[in-house]
Amino acid sequence: MNHATRGRMGKIPSVRIAATGSFVPEKVVSNDDLAQLGCDSDWIVRRTGIKARRHATDDQATSDLCYEAAIRCLDQAGVTVDQVDLIIVATMTPDHPTPSTACHLQRRLGAFAPAMDVNAACAGFMYAMITAGQFIAAGNNQCVLVIGADLMSRTINPEDKKTYPLFGDAAGAVLMTPDADGDAEVLSYQLGSEGCGGEMLCIPAGGTRMQTTPGTIADGKQYLEMDGRNVFKWAVRVFDESAKNVLADAEISADQLASVVLHQANQRIIDSAVSNLDVPADRVFVNLDHYGNTSAASIPLALDEAVRAGKIKQSDYVLLCGFGAGLTWGTALLRW
Repeated sequence: MNHATRGRMGKIPSVRIAATGSFVPEKVVSNDDLAQLGCDSDWIVRRTGIKARRHATDDQATSDLCYEAAIRCLDQAGVTVDQVDLIIVATMTPDHPTPSTACHLQRRLGAFAPAMDVNAACAGFMYAMITAGQFIAAGNNQCVLVIGADLMSRTINPEDKKTYPLFGDAAGAVLMTPDADGDAEVLSYQLGSEGCGGEMLCIPAGGTRMQTTPGTIADGKQYLEMDGRNVFKWAVRVFDESAKNVLADAEISADQLASVVLHQANQRIIDSAVSNLDVPADRVFVNLDHYGNTSAASIPLALDEAVRAGKIKQSDYVLLCGFGAGLTWGTALLRW
């Protein structure tokens, strides 16, 4: 398998995250609730750190969560919908194969902006955020709404006792704009993929390779299949290498970081990754215990909570990293 060092490096000057917002469904599913399905509550906490997660109701789709997160983000920014000139939604659980979830969101917001989806699974928000930054840096956009959202509860087989407890539903949003003062920027980023590991995280049926049929449904091929052990080892390695690459490229040391926000997949992954980077635990924001793995929503949801908790302030160095199916990853160092 290729190494993380082969990911593409870059930087985006004079761009900032002007506001954040998030939304989680009201329904809380605790580990005790899952015990009724035969899941071991103690095993879940010991192996993952997850104590609860949120599940959408049957009448909620991904665009519904996107809308709520977007409204909260725009309210925080004091920006009206007509000022938004591009909408990017990162998701692997769209409302429909087509049209895009971003177009559903655009319609509901009443925006006039072009809208598109990005699918890089749990790294989707990082891909979408960097894409938005490039549009701004090119001078083509001034106000880009970026949302990561997934209804992972719809992708997991309830009979899979090792995988079903890991995932939850959520949406997180950021508003990206040029930075007039030139202080905020993406000092360095790296995007990468290792498609040769794609089978480690895969939903086999539902696409053109394997259409959904009564047979595939009977075999559970519409559900996510995960090689947890190898994904764990890959995630720890890819964060360690990409984080060090990004910090070295920006000539920033790990002890200068004010906050680290990683994809909230597993507490053991976070602990291992941060230990390798030698960052104090109190600088690593974790909300995995409340929400589980929310895929593309994971980083913007954590970012919003960190900002509202006062953990991230102007001029702070903030390291973000997402990693997931594809296999894909994205790591970025921001000056807030």
